Amino acid sequence: MKSKYLKLFVILFGQLLTIMDIFIINVSIPSIQRDINASNGEMQLMIAAYLIGFASFLITGGRLGDVYGRKKIFIIGLTFFMISSITCGISQGVIQLMISRLVQGVSAALMAPQVLSMIQILFPAHEERTKAMGMYGITIGIGTILGQFLGGYFSSLMAFDEPWRLIFLINIPICIVAIFFSVRHLDESRTSIKESFDYWGVFLLSIGLFSMTYTLTVSEKEIFSVQNVLLMTTAVGILIYFIKNQKDKLKNKKPYLIDFELLRYKNFKLGIIAVSFFFIMLDSYFYILSLFFQDGLMISPMRAGEVIVFQGLGFILAAAFSVKLILKYGKKALMTGLGFIILILIFQIVFFKGSTGFYQLYLLLFLHGVGVGSVIPSLANIALSGMPEKLTGNASGVYNTFQQIAAIIGIVAVGSVFYYFLGEKPLIEHYHKAFTIAILINILCLIIVLVSIFKVPDDVLPKSKNNY
Repeated sequence: MKSKYLKLFVILFGQLLTIMDIFIINVSIPSIQRDINASNGEMQLMIAAYLIGFASFLITGGRLGDVYGRKKIFIIGLTFFMISSITCGISQGVIQLMISRLVQGVSAALMAPQVLSMIQILFPAHEERTKAMGMYGITIGIGTILGQFLGGYFSSLMAFDEPWRLIFLINIPICIVAIFFSVRHLDESRTSIKESFDYWGVFLLSIGLFSMTYTLTVSEKEIFSVQNVLLMTTAVGILIYFIKNQKDKLKNKKPYLIDFELLRYKNFKLGIIAVSFFFIMLDSYFYILSLFFQDGLMISPMRAGEVIVFQGLGFILAAAFSVKLILKYGKKALMTGLGFIILILIFQIVFFKGSTGFYQLYLLLFLHGVGVGSVIPSLANIALSGMPEKLTGNASGVYNTFQQIAAIIGIVAVGSVFYYFLGEKPLIEHYHKAFTIAILINILCLIIVLVSIFKVPDDVLPKSKNNY
C-alpha cells in the first residue's frame, strides 16, 4: 500500500507553488517594470491578475474535482501552471505577462481545493489529519519564505539579461516532478454518483467574483469612485442572482456548483467566519507593516524584506510544534495562539518606533509568526472536519475563496483607514498613529476569530487520548 505521507508530500507541491508565486514577484517589480516598459497602473494589474484568477475560480476548481476526479483536476492544474509559467517567463510585453499571470492564478485555483480535499480523504482520523494539516501549514511558511528569497535572488543575478524571468521558469522543474509523482502515486477520488457540471453557474460565479476581486484589488485609495461603485454593485447583483439560481437548481435536482448543504455544518460556518476575519487581519497587517517600516521608520527595502524571513521562520516552527499542542489541549491551544497574537500586536504598537533596534523588531516579528503558524493549519481543519467526501471539494473551494476575498478586503479596508489617519503630509508620529489604529482593527478581527473558535463544538478538535 502506498504511503499516505508520500501522497501528502506530492499534493503539497501544489500548495507550495500556489503560495510561492504570490510572493515571488514582489521583489522583482522594479526590474520587470523597467524591462517591459510598463506603467504603474499596468504593473498593478499584472500583480492583481494572479489573485483575481485565483479567487474567481476556487469554487469552480473544487467542484470540478468533485465531479471529474480530484487527481485529474490537480494534474491539469499543475500542467497549466507550468505552461503559464513558461509564457510568463518569455513574455515580451505587459499584456502577455498579465494574461499569463491570470491563467497562472486560474491554474492555482484548480490545484488548491484538491489539496485540502485529498488531505481530508487521506487522513479521516483526527490525530493523523491534525499532523497532516501541520505539514500543510509548514508548506505555507516555506512557500512564503522561498517566494521572497528566490524573487530577490533571481532578480539580482548579474550573469543574465532580464534575470527576473527565472522567477517564473523555476516553476517548470517543480511542476514536472509534481506531475510525475502525481500520476504514479495519487489515487483518484470523486463523488460516487455521476453528475453533470453546471457551466452556467461557473459563468455567473466567475463573472461575479472576477468583478468583485478586480474592483477590490485595483481600487486601493479610490474604492468609492463612480466606476468602482458601479462595478461592485454589478458584482453583488450577479452573486445574489447566482445564489438564487443555485438554490433553484438544488430544489429541482439539476446540476449545481455550490451545495448549500455545507451551511448545515456548524463547524463549517464558524470556520468560514474565523478564516475570513483572520485573513482580513493577516494580509492587511503585512500591507501596512511594509508601508510603516519603509515610509515611516525609513527602513531599507532589503531590511524590510527580512521581516518575511523572520516571520516565516516563526510560522514554520509553530506549525510543526502546534500539532502536539492541538492534540493535547484541543481548541484551547488554538485560542491561546490567538491570544498570543493579540499580545504581540499590542507589544508592536508600544515598541515599533523610530528608536527601536533591529533585534527587537526581528524578535517581535518572529513571535508574530509563531502565533500565526499555530493558528492557520487548524482553521481549515475546523471548517472541513466531518465533511462527507462528496462535499469536500465544494467545501475546500468555498473555504479558499472566502480566505482570498477576505485577504483583499483587509488590504483595501484597513489600508484605507491607515491612509486616512496618515494624512497628506505625514510625519513619523502620523505613521505611528495610523499604524496603531490599523493594528487595533486587526485585534478586533482576532477577537471575532476567538469568539468563533470558542463556539466550535469540542468534538471538532478533540483532545487526543494518547499522551503527547
